[in-house]
Amino acid sequence: MVKKDLENIDFEINFCEGLLQKNPDFVEALTLLGELYTRKGFYDKGLMIDKKLACLQPENGVVFYNLACSYSLLGDLENSFQALKKAIELGYDELANMLVDEDLKNLRQDKRFQEYFSSLEQK
Repeated sequence: MVKKDLENIDFEINFCEGLLQKNPDFVEALTLLGELYTRKGFYDKGLMIDKKLACLQPENGVVFYNLACSYSLLGDLENSFQALKKAIELGYDELANMLVDEDLKNLRQDKRFQEYFSSLEQK
């Protein structure tokens, strides 16, 4: 990432954090902030945001997909797998994306993911 991109991300992070000080449950700001933290490599902070979003939007498959990605980035494959299964149960259906998303790289190497994904492809 070039310096300009990092400066823009820092600006956007500060902006979102400011919005959340006034409204801690502002879903759009939380969603953007989680993505920015991940892009910046702040995976622990991204996970914290994704957990909060999962509480605020327990029926949102995309939220649980992002949670699975955060867990995978941190090497927590058990929780990543559970969150991914929940995402699919809630309607997340971007199967092709799961095979190329770098955030899920760790999870894709897990035998449970490979077996589960194969069963999804057969359906």
